[in-house]
Amino acid sequence: MIKVDQYQLIRELHAVKGLSQREIARQLGISRNTVKKYCQGETLPFEKSTRQRNPSVITSEVKAFIQKCFADDDAAPSKQKHTAKRIYDRLVKEMGFTGGESTVRHYIKKIKDRPSEAFVPLEFDPGEAMQVDWGEATVVFGSTKTVVHVFCARLCASAAPFVIAFPFERLEALLEGHIESFKFFGGVPHRAIYDNMRTIVKDGWGKHVTSEQADFVHLKAHYSFKSTFCNPGQGNEKGLVENLVGWSRRNMFVPMPRVNSFEELNQLLLERCLEYQEHTIRGRTRTVGQDFEIEKSKLTELPKRHMEPIRQVLAKVNTFATVRFEKNRYSIPVKYVGSEVTIKASVFEVTIWHRGQQIAQHPRLYDQNAVSYQLEHYLPLLEKKPRSVWNAQPVRAANLPTVFWDFADKLTSDYEVVKLLKLASQHGIPMLLPAIQRALAYGSYSCEGVLKHLGTTEYKESVDLPIDPIEIQQVDLSVYDAIATGGESA
Repeated sequence: MIKVDQYQLIRELHAVKGLSQREIARQLGISRNTVKKYCQGETLPFEKSTRQRNPSVITSEVKAFIQKCFADDDAAPSKQKHTAKRIYDRLVKEMGFTGGESTVRHYIKKIKDRPSEAFVPLEFDPGEAMQVDWGEATVVFGSTKTVVHVFCARLCASAAPFVIAFPFERLEALLEGHIESFKFFGGVPHRAIYDNMRTIVKDGWGKHVTSEQADFVHLKAHYSFKSTFCNPGQGNEKGLVENLVGWSRRNMFVPMPRVNSFEELNQLLLERCLEYQEHTIRGRTRTVGQDFEIEKSKLTELPKRHMEPIRQVLAKVNTFATVRFEKNRYSIPVKYVGSEVTIKASVFEVTIWHRGQQIAQHPRLYDQNAVSYQLEHYLPLLEKKPRSVWNAQPVRAANLPTVFWDFADKLTSDYEVVKLLKLASQHGIPMLLPAIQRALAYGSYSCEGVLKHLGTTEYKESVDLPIDPIEIQQVDLSVYDAIATGGESA
């Protein structure tokens, strides 16, 4: 290949000065074939060739084998798919392939880089649709890395996002994610677009969905929107929210948020969703927030009352005054032992109801075979069986401080310990401990001594006398003289 300056001379001598190919070759001292190739300007020396040579070892049989490997990957887990190295090893073993590994790598890269199909750009009217999907991200709760599940929703016209994190992707989280997104947007889009998540789809897939889960049907009815499902594997049909899942992971979760609770995490995510409304998407003239204000007016009005995002089941109270929900147990007052109760479970809370009345409330457990005890549920039983107080699981689960137990050891009976537990339940440990310490300071080892100091900020050693003196009147004793002499009775 000749240099650019030589090419410039060849073109100038031929096109401008009209010299023959023979003369140009003589003056420049180069081959006449080279002059012939470049003098007409038909061939450019600095233009890269677009011709690609297909290796002779990549036969049609080898291509078919590689395509079959990719087809098998469609049904395989994401972390168990063919690599180029694995395909090469199989070619050598199963087909006697004689080419090099790099040849296979180059061919696989070429066919993977080639788009398999063209996509039609989509446009939505304001309020027409919202896309919904789940993603995962890692956060630090306290000092522990935890994978959280991220509910992502995005209005299709304005691209306004909503992101909220949950500990799982179950039905309760799906319902709450929808309800919170509707609250955030201030209305409901006319339809929502999903992949074929099983918490929504009961039978069928894509446009062939024939039935949906009952609770999701109730959600649609209450908030008045329709559902559309993508074909399997066609993430491009909901590209906005697919992009949102990746965008939220890269922007909202980098660096990894360090929080103490889901409430703190979701507040952070909410702030970042609001910040995104200041962003202008490439190719648009208005910000996301400005387009969102236009779209908000086209959304369906929210209902007067929001649905409860809960899962509801019936259960029977066992002899230990607990009910089982999923793989964990929750306590209720002992008087309901043997009764049938209703459990209402939201993402973060479990409430228990009996005949329309709430009788217990617990934070939701996510362990296996764990128990959530509340001490006050067992106090009536401990009053009847005070000797069990030292080994009772609900008492030990309360994690009462050492000061409490040191004082309990000095009480005269187990029943006194139960009375002290009742004070802890009624007034709370923060208020009870100072009262215990004051009682100890005065050598009062009884519940009555603790009760005496409850509710006071300090104990006064002396009592202030009243300012005005008390007037004591003399008693008339003559009436007793009358009784003694047989007069009228008193």
